[in-house]
Amino acid sequence: MKAFMQARGVTAGQVAVTYKGRLVLARGYSTSTALTVQPTSLFRIASLSKSFTAAAIVKLVQDGKLSLSTPVANILDITPASGLTRDSRWSTITLWKLLQHLGGWDRDVSGDPNFKDAIISRTLGVPLELQHADVIKYMAGQKLDVNPGTKYAYSNFGYLLAGRVIEKVSGLSYESYVKQKLLAPLKIKRMSLGYTIAKHSGETSYESQYTGPTVLDMSGKTVAAPYGSFSMRIQDANGGWIASAPDLVRWAKMFDAPSSVLNSTSLGRVWAKPSTGVNADGWYYGLGWQIRPVTGGTGRNTWHTGSMPGTYTLLVRTSGGLSWAALVNRRDDTSGKSYGDIDAAMWTAANSVKSWPTHDLFPQYFS
Repeated sequence: MKAFMQARGVTAGQVAVTYKGRLVLARGYSTSTALTVQPTSLFRIASLSKSFTAAAIVKLVQDGKLSLSTPVANILDITPASGLTRDSRWSTITLWKLLQHLGGWDRDVSGDPNFKDAIISRTLGVPLELQHADVIKYMAGQKLDVNPGTKYAYSNFGYLLAGRVIEKVSGLSYESYVKQKLLAPLKIKRMSLGYTIAKHSGETSYESQYTGPTVLDMSGKTVAAPYGSFSMRIQDANGGWIASAPDLVRWAKMFDAPSSVLNSTSLGRVWAKPSTGVNADGWYYGLGWQIRPVTGGTGRNTWHTGSMPGTYTLLVRTSGGLSWAALVNRRDDTSGKSYGDIDAAMWTAANSVKSWPTHDLFPQYFS
């Protein structure tokens, strides 16, 4: 981790590792004397948030309050702006398709609406900072890029919608539902939705070589990319959480076996193979996780990455009983080196260990 950070000028990082359900490593790293990073420091986790959102939907299904086969348009108000007509294919976008990125939106074709604040503001005639309802109204008036269910195309907007489904069905805010129903039973107490500008107690700072216009008001002011060039409010269900690495491996452990949070049927739904979108090497997107079945066995490796200005994150669960989380406070620098290289670096480090410690640090952080 130190070498990865030093090569890219990263000032804050964090790693946690579990083996056979035991927390064997939890550590913060800093390359700056001005910054102290503890194992409990909080980082934006970006798209790792999707596993929490998907699990919340699955929990509502488990509790008999939802069906994954229900079209999202039967739950939410998907009404376009005046004078526009909703694409009729919305009626076929089920929660299954939403969570498996089969909803019919392709950001490589039409862009990512969760980062189109200025365009949406001008189109709808509404001020910045946007609300979720503004993004939904805008997208309700756009044509889908492909027929739902026919192409895997990663969609932050799909998970924005899932967050609103959670609120509509549960009667709670998205954040409250996740905290009460998913995090509290695991004794994960410090995870929260992040702020666009302000910081939570214990939260690290974020860095980027880039700037952009603010999306928080109509001033057009240039801001540091991690602090106002996108809205953390809009990102909530697709990328808005902050957490520590120990929080994330604690979360990952929940998927090892059925529990009161998610039973065996629910876990089966999380790992279910989609109707389309299985890649040539066998990996696919389940519900909030990328999944690769292990060749010749019954296990699976599951993982997710997260990336936004000021953030790069990785969470991995292996079929061999290892899990790890790695978090850093930037995703770009002048070196041009890939931040995705952290994946290979973590696998190399894990494979070099001959004997894992027998201790368990979980009680130190979760009680």
